[in-house]
This record gives sequence, structure tokens and C-alpha cells, in this order.
Amino acid sequence: MQTSRTPRRRTLILLSALAVTGSLTVTACGGDSATATTSDGKAKITVLRSNGAIFEPLYIAEQQGYFKDAGLDVTIKAGAQDTSQNAPSVLNGEAQFAMTDSSGFLKGAAQDMPIRIVTGLQSATTKTDPTDGLLVKKSSSIESFKDLEGRTVGISALGGTIQFICEYLVQKDGGDPSKVKFVALPTTSLTDAATSGKTDAVFSFGPFYFAGKDSGLRSIGNGMNDVPGMIQGLLFSSEEYLSKNSAAAKKFIDAVAKAITYANENPSSVKAIDKKYTEVPAEFIDAHDTNYYDKTLNTTVMRTVITKMHEFDLLDNEPKDDALYWDQAPTTAGE
Repeated sequence: MQTSRTPRRRTLILLSALAVTGSLTVTACGGDSATATTSDGKAKITVLRSNGAIFEPLYIAEQQGYFKDAGLDVTIKAGAQDTSQNAPSVLNGEAQFAMTDSSGFLKGAAQDMPIRIVTGLQSATTKTDPTDGLLVKKSSSIESFKDLEGRTVGISALGGTIQFICEYLVQKDGGDPSKVKFVALPTTSLTDAATSGKTDAVFSFGPFYFAGKDSGLRSIGNGMNDVPGMIQGLLFSSEEYLSKNSAAAKKFIDAVAKAITYANENPSSVKAIDKKYTEVPAEFIDAHDTNYYDKTLNTTVMRTVITKMHEFDLLDNEPKDDALYWDQAPTTAGE
């Protein structure tokens, strides 16, 4: 079991340095970034998806023929379990695009990796009910995020989006996030950790969040939906690929945008994909609403995330906007 609120900046710097070293190595030995084509002239693209969720628009674009209509031959593959580790595959040309979340991308951007966000897939929103959040026992004295001061919170991984959201909401609620102790636990163990008292609270998500509530745990707040506009899923590429293949990249993100619209209008198609590509039980998928997908990248909210992650010692520095987004990415400065 890993814990946080011990000196972690040194660890993060070491991990980041290793990531940069790896990226420089693979970039040096990577091949030509010019788009390979099929015999009939379609641009060949490989995209690495997450192993959990939010990847559904990629399969819809494939199923509905959006990629084919755009003149693209797209291969969708499962990427690294930790999506922040997909960057080397993009930098060395094994894949042209990959999925991650805000913190996964920002860890690389903060170390000057030559990668750029090309489109969003999902952001926190008040349009849907929470699908993640803080869970405590019904008898717990914890009533707000501020009450986490001096408590132990179980999360699936240290230093990422979930730890950030907990610390951010503690601070927003008037508390001191440095007084919260975080422990990393297997996602499947989070509910048991809270019910058994091993931790004072857990931050869970997806089917594990709902399973925790079904077991009698009480939710606090609205999870990531309390930070509307925070990017939960995105696609990124390398600067080199985008500079040499902007036309193919634009066709790719336009096809994904069509799929996002289709996914929001056809939840049954999303559920069919989840049944095929996730390990979530079919009855659970049928009983719950699907995600709301959004291509838009809210630069104002992202800037807040960057500033606060740096303040909380989760980022080594604050990358500038021109080191984050492709110039054709669907960005907005809206609140």
C-alpha cells in the first residue's frame, strides 16, 4: 500500500525524469512520422485507448464508417494501464494518437515532452449525475471535504487526477489539503477499505462507485462534476506527427467529433461497446446511464487545474498554453 503526504515531490521528479529520458530515447530511434498509407491510399493511423472507459466514440467512428469516409484506416488498440505512459509510443511513432486524462497529459507537458492535445472526449459536467465521488460509512462524522483534514483517504493511484480533485475540493471547502493522508489501493478494494474502517473515506468511480453506494456507503459532494469543464478524457499526438500530417490529423478529430455527437444521441450503441470491450457486468451497464461526451477543451478550467496541481506539488512546473494544445484543437475559454 502506497501512502502520500510523505515527501512526494522528489519521487514525482524522479518518475518524470525517467519518463523524459524514455521519451528522448524512443524519439531518437523512431521512424519517419509521415503518414503510412494503404494500397488504396487511406492514411494509416493507430490510436491507443484507455483500458477503462471514455473510448467509446473511437469504436463508434469505426462502426459508423466515419474514419473510412474520411479516407483513414484506423486501428484502435488498448494502451498502457496508466495512460500517462502512452506518450513514448506516440513519440516513437508506434501510435499516432493516444488517450489519457488531464493529469496524465500534464505530467508529460510539464517535462517539455513534444506532445499536444488534439481533442477532448469527456469533461466533468453538471448535465449528468455523478459517476465518481467520495464515499464514507453512513455512521461517519465526515460531512464535507473539509472534514478530511487529519483523515486517511483511499484512492486508486497517487499523484493523479483523483488525488488532485480531492485536494482541490478540500481547499475549496476551506480545509488544508496538506493535512489529508492518501493511500493507494486496488480499485476493487476501495469499497471494502471504507466499510471496514481501513480508511476514513475513499474516492471511487464508475461501477465501483455505484457498488460502494449500493453496499451502504454515503457519498459526499458530486465528485469531479464539482469542477465543471475539467477534462476527464482527451486524445493527444506528437508535435512532429501533427506538423507533417495536419490534414490527416484534422480528418481524424473531425471523425471523432461526429462519433461524439452520435454517442450522445445513441446510448444503446455506447452500451453495446461497453459490453464488448470492458469487464463491467452487462446488467450493470444496462442499469446505468452512459457518459456524456464532449470534444471541447476548456482552457480556463485547465489553467486552474495546472495552477492548483503545481500548488499541491503534483506538477513540477506550470506549462504554458502554447505547450498544451494543437492549433486546430477545439478549445474554448468559457467558464
